[in-house]
Amino acid sequence: MSYKRIMLKLSGEVFSGKHSFGIDKPTLTHVAKQIKSMAEIAEVVVVVGGGNIWRYRDTKDSGIERTVSDAMGMLATIMNSVALQSALESGGTDTRVLSAIDVPQLAEPFIKRKALNHLEKGRVVICAGGTGNPYFTTDSAAALRALELSCDVLLKATNVDGVYDKDPKKFRSAKKYDSLTFQAAIEQHLNVMDQAAFSLCQDQNLPVVVFNFFKTGALLKAARGEKIGTIVHG
Repeated sequence: MSYKRIMLKLSGEVFSGKHSFGIDKPTLTHVAKQIKSMAEIAEVVVVVGGGNIWRYRDTKDSGIERTVSDAMGMLATIMNSVALQSALESGGTDTRVLSAIDVPQLAEPFIKRKALNHLEKGRVVICAGGTGNPYFTTDSAAALRALELSCDVLLKATNVDGVYDKDPKKFRSAKKYDSLTFQAAIEQHLNVMDQAAFSLCQDQNLPVVVFNFFKTGALLKAARGEKIGTIVHG
């Protein structure tokens, strides 16, 4: 079962490749090619994090107040978004960036009707600027935009191949879940995504698929609704 409209949540760290900071050009090109393939079978909305440029939890000792730091993080997501747009359009994929923060020189403002119009015309829509508010992560932005735009699923791209009962990098005995209910994930304190985002998905019964973005063919399999990673559902 292929999904008709998909929300793809990418962390900012995806763009830095093997580096600890910034945007790695070959990695950006690779990401764009994968999204292009997905856009050939479904309508695609993307939310990108900004952790490869700025992230509050890594800079708590910087002396920068939380709301200012979060605003800087939202600006970082805009940088990543316009970079991804450029890479996608270089590959022939019509793309629009819609931002929760007003930056008319770089992106259109996020307006639901405008975003839906772009999707119906076959364009990839990148939602930048988070929610436009401090104290909310880009996970929350992805859940919010997915619901606003009536997406069928939220694909959360990570560097592990699903949800485990404990950290698989630390424990060889870690058990992977193929399928999981929202309630079970809450009761077992599994960190699928931040709590605000998770609550939104649970309340509106929006399925979340957690998968390894770096595994060859994984994104297309997830977009087609094939068995991959872990699906968290109502």
